[in-house]
Amino acid sequence: MLSFAGVFSVSKFAYIFPGQASQTVGMAADLYAAQASVRALFSRADEVLGFALSELCFNGPEEQLAQTAVTQPAVFAHSVAAFQLLEEQGLVPAAVAGHSLGEYSALVAAGALDFEVGLQLVKDRSRFMQDAGDAQPGSMAVLIGLEDASVIALCAQVADVGTVVAANFNAPGQVVVSGEKAAVARLGELAREAGVKRFVELAVSGAFHSPLMQPAAEHMRALLEAAPIRAPRVPVITNVSATAVEDPEVLRADLIKQITHSVRWTESMGILVEMGFERAVEVGPGSVLKGLMKRIARDVKILGAGTVDDIAATAAVLQGES
Repeated sequence: MLSFAGVFSVSKFAYIFPGQASQTVGMAADLYAAQASVRALFSRADEVLGFALSELCFNGPEEQLAQTAVTQPAVFAHSVAAFQLLEEQGLVPAAVAGHSLGEYSALVAAGALDFEVGLQLVKDRSRFMQDAGDAQPGSMAVLIGLEDASVIALCAQVADVGTVVAANFNAPGQVVVSGEKAAVARLGELAREAGVKRFVELAVSGAFHSPLMQPAAEHMRALLEAAPIRAPRVPVITNVSATAVEDPEVLRADLIKQITHSVRWTESMGILVEMGFERAVEVGPGSVLKGLMKRIARDVKILGAGTVDDIAATAAVLQGES
């Protein structure tokens, strides 16, 4: 583990990047209309992907935008576009982190990945994950109101029914499980008996961050091992390690593991607190991460950067503090 003590002070800020399920029809349309640099970015994205991502982002239809192979590139492109506009305002984060897919956006922001390389990896990742879900259908569900250890114990209790694991440790009292459909359903029954406040199955195309994604991980291993990943300019707090990383080989390894391993978001945000951050910016569509931070560390102020108005307001705040 590396120490970054002294690199920044509490007056500095971090960027956090959302993952899948943050998409909405109309996303990034105002960014596109406002800035030529965003139009150029989406033009490159359409070329790399081989379909009109911009059209699907701006106009839908919603059911097509919600498909994994579209959603992941859409959230990634929106997030990088927003980061690019913040950068044009002279704003530079002192650390970055991204939730699942958002880790690719974070690596671009940290200078470890070029946009086109990241987009191609996201394109392949989304396709491989979709294929793995089609080949071995699974499901995911969010549990509200149980401690992490209790959810892990429930997963072990249903092992005889099928594979299910704690996939996302999103915030205290909010854990997402992922695995075979029968096992997830049985876990839901036990969770209700254990007093869970809410158990909601998610509309997803596969059991992400579980062993059922192993075929996708193997496909991505070859691509990631060959990808040009550089040492980041600022520390990246990765999902798998929940530590600040600057070694590109560790970043590479964590991206491979991430597909089948848990997203340790609660711990990752705890690291930001330990590093002294009092502000972070959610860069990209939606405000899911802001909501999670309220449960993790209420004293950390989360600013938005998903729309033109958000970015202007955030830039005014951060530039006023510099």
